[in-house]
Amino acid sequence: MKTLYIMRHADKDISNPNTDDYDIQVTPKGLKDVENVSKKLKEKNVLPDLLVASPALRTKQTAEVVAKELEYTKSIMYNEVLFQAFVNEVIESITYTFDDVNTLMIVGHNPSLTALGVSLVGLKEKILMGEVLKIEFDCNSWTSIDISNAKLIYQIKPD
Repeated sequence: MKTLYIMRHADKDISNPNTDDYDIQVTPKGLKDVENVSKKLKEKNVLPDLLVASPALRTKQTAEVVAKELEYTKSIMYNEVLFQAFVNEVIESITYTFDDVNTLMIVGHNPSLTALGVSLVGLKEKILMGEVLKIEFDCNSWTSIDISNAKLIYQIKPD
């Protein structure tokens, strides 16, 4: 069995129109939302084997809060592909994960994360900023994941 957590970055600060998309940071409310969502994950004993995030500032900030709250002590892996990715690129990145990783968490962006949820579990609504989905796959290799063996276990939305 493989378990995938998909998390969209926290609420972003769009107050300065001159900030490059890559450098947009999260809002104080966004940080609080991610802390709360992460605490709910901690209550469910979530601890990923690998935490991967887009290197954009807002996803870095989100991943760092998640890592702290979950007591994830390994290095966060930053994958440039996750920034402005198409869904097929996200899926390809997941399938490149070593099979000794059973629980993978990805922190990224829309629209690719929502498209991923749609393609894997038929998600009907867009993933909110700070929201996380847990998807389980009835397979032993990341190269085997697809809609036929995927099941949405739960979603945690920010309050």
